[in-house]
Amino acid sequence: MRKPLLIGAVAAIALLLGATAVFVHKYQKSTAELRATQAAEETARTHYVEAFNAIAEIQDSLNAITPDETGRRLRPENLTAEQKLSEPSRQQALESIALLSASIERAKDRIGSLEARLRKSGVQVVGLQKLVANLKQSVSEKEERIAMLSGQVDSLQSRVSGLATQVEENEATIEEKRRELATVYVAIGTQKELAAQGVIASRGGFLGLGKTVQPTGLVSAAVYTPLDTDHERVVPLPAAKARAVSAQPPTSYQLMPGADGKVELHIIDPREFRRVRQVVIVTA
Repeated sequence: MRKPLLIGAVAAIALLLGATAVFVHKYQKSTAELRATQAAEETARTHYVEAFNAIAEIQDSLNAITPDETGRRLRPENLTAEQKLSEPSRQQALESIALLSASIERAKDRIGSLEARLRKSGVQVVGLQKLVANLKQSVSEKEERIAMLSGQVDSLQSRVSGLATQVEENEATIEEKRRELATVYVAIGTQKELAAQGVIASRGGFLGLGKTVQPTGLVSAAVYTPLDTDHERVVPLPAAKARAVSAQPPTSYQLMPGADGKVELHIIDPREFRRVRQVVIVTA
């Protein structure tokens, strides 16, 4: 009687131990799964925080890129007539645009790295994806602005080049007109030489007496030398005596002895002096 009871008790104990072992195993497995789940949640939370911080940093860097401020000096209304995008300012503008472009490229690289990390970590949060999409949109807008500024610089430079060419042409025309107005033509020589060249002729008088020497009006490049009276006011003469036979106002010039004992023509009033364009000096 006791032996069957003993066997039954042993069997019951064995079943109880088996059930306990199964329960312990399930408990340990559940605990491990819970810890794994908690670890995964913590990892996901860490990735989320890291991704959010990275997005915030990229956004801050994008906010620091201000093409409008940098390009403010490039707008046509802010260029005065005296400061039409000179070469130094153009170079400065291009350097500023290059820095902005480099900043945008760094932002694009950081966004690409962020997307790669999100894919690798398996974080697929709609909010984060939307933030990343907004970053991309912001980058695109700033790239368009940079491209517009570059085009603006090129356009302004073309305008400046055209203006510079026009200014040079105007200056050349003005200088040509100034030189034309300021230039007289001087013929110097003895009476015999100038008469032989046809520059002067003896006129008037009676029976060969009382004739006066007067310019004939002949204009020849071989005889007359141009003189810019705006820049040259003293004409050395190759003789100790000389007289002007052309019709310059007497108050507009003086014939004075020079340091070498020869005569010099000093132009006192250039405006009056050049009222008569041909200057004829007879030396003796």
